[in-house]
Amino acid sequence: MSERSVGSTYDALLVLSFGGPERPEDVMPFLENVTRGRGVPRERLEEVAQHYLHFGGVSPINELNRAVIAAVETELAGAGIELPVYFGNRNWHPMVEETVARMAADGVGSALVFPTSAWGGYSGCLQYHEDIARARTAFGGGAPNLVKLRQYFDHPLFIAAFADAIRAALGEIPADRRDGVRLVFTAHSIPVSADIAAGPPADGGRLYSRQVSDAARLCAAATGFAEYDLVWQSRSGPPRIPWLDPDIVDHLEDLSGKGVEAVVVCPVGFVSDHLEVIWDLDNEAKDKAAELGMAFARAATPGTDPRFARMVVELIGEHMTGGATRRLGEVPGYGCTADGVPCAVGCCAVRRPAPAAE
Repeated sequence: MSERSVGSTYDALLVLSFGGPERPEDVMPFLENVTRGRGVPRERLEEVAQHYLHFGGVSPINELNRAVIAAVETELAGAGIELPVYFGNRNWHPMVEETVARMAADGVGSALVFPTSAWGGYSGCLQYHEDIARARTAFGGGAPNLVKLRQYFDHPLFIAAFADAIRAALGEIPADRRDGVRLVFTAHSIPVSADIAAGPPADGGRLYSRQVSDAARLCAAATGFAEYDLVWQSRSGPPRIPWLDPDIVDHLEDLSGKGVEAVVVCPVGFVSDHLEVIWDLDNEAKDKAAELGMAFARAATPGTDPRFARMVVELIGEHMTGGATRRLGEVPGYGCTADGVPCAVGCCAVRRPAPAAE
C-alpha cells in the first residue's frame, strides 16, 4: 500500500510509546520484553528492577501518556478534527499489537502515528517503524495503514515548553547562587557506533546527537544562556562498548571541581518524566549535587505542557493538508512513509545497533 496523498482523510491517531509497568508484578516481565533477544543477564535485570520498585513498581510513563492523549483529544475537538485517539506500547500493555487489532475491529482503515520520541536514529525513529510493521504483520491482511508523523525535536512549541521549564527551574535556585548557575542538558546515551550510523550518509551520520545538540542550543538561546553543557544519562551495556558521554553524574563532579555552585538540569532528550528521568536525575544526580554542596533544580519535561498537545495537533494538520513545516533548527529532520517503511531519504535505514530505552 502506498503512502496516502496530502490532504487524504485518516480515521484515527495512534500514540505509540515505550511502555512501563504499573504494578510490582509487572516489573520483571516488562524488563524481559525490553531486553528480549539481547542476552542481558538476569542479575542486571534484577538490578534495574530495583529502580522501578523504588517507586512502588510503577513507571510514570503510561499515566503521563494517558494525560497527553486526553489533552490531544481536547485540542483535536477544538480544532474541529474528528480523530479518535488510540494508545499502544512497544514493551507493555496496552501493547501495540493489541491496539492495532482493536483499531481494525473499530473499522479504522488508515491512521497517523505519533511517537513519543522527537528524534531520528534507530531508537528514536526506526524502531517505531519496526513496531508498526510488527503490529500490522501480527494482525495479518486488512491491518490499518499506519503513517508515522515527522520528527519534532525543533518544533517551536516543543522548544518553548522546555524554555519555560528552564526558567521555572532557575527560580528554584537560591537567589544568591543564580548568577553563577550552569545550565546542563541531558539526553539518553546510546552506543557511539549507533550514533555514527544514524542518518543518511550524505548528512554525515550522528543524526541523533546532532539533533539533541541543536535542540539544546535552541532552548539555551530562548532562555538567554550563552553557555551551557550537553551531557548524557541512562547508559547501559558492557563497559567495553563506548557510549555517548560524559555522564551527568560525572559531569556534576567536574563542574564542582571548577567551582560551580548551582546547576539547572534540563532533560531535553525526554518527552515525559520517564523512570529514567526521575531515577537518574531526581535521585542519582540530585543526590550527587547535594553531596557536592551544589544547588540543583531539574526542568520539567514538556509532555504535560498544553503546548505539547497543540504541537501534536499541528503536526497532524501539517501532514493532512500539506501546510508549512514549522522548524527552528539547523539539523535535518525527516518525515516518514507509510506501512512501516523508513523515511524515503533513508534517515534511519542503518544497521541495527543495540537499542537504548526511551
